[in-house]
Amino acid sequence: MPFEVYKPRGERAEKAPMVSFSKSSIVLNNIAREKLGAQHVELAYDRDAHVIRIRAVEEGGMQIKKTKVFGKGFFKHFNISPRGKYEARFDEHERALYVHLDGTEENS
Repeated sequence: MPFEVYKPRGERAEKAPMVSFSKSSIVLNNIAREKLGAQHVELAYDRDAHVIRIRAVEEGGMQIKKTKVFGKGFFKHFNISPRGKYEARFDEHERALYVHLDGTEENS
């Protein structure tokens, strides 16, 4: 029988960056926005691995408005329709969030 460990409230694990997808937008939680540390992002999609990359850029790219990035054109271009909330992996070197749409966490 597997055991589950109790952790008191004082020992909370670090919260993960979360990315939510709706029909026309991408919503970043506070942790995701803090990790990116930018007002503009570049969106990219790996068709083979089903991974969306959200990378911080200084100029150009798409603007983060409050918590949202409008992604309708991005979704149409790649013919994808992700829905729901996903945990993202942050790469400090790239200053990018990686979201695995198929739910796996393979190293890119």
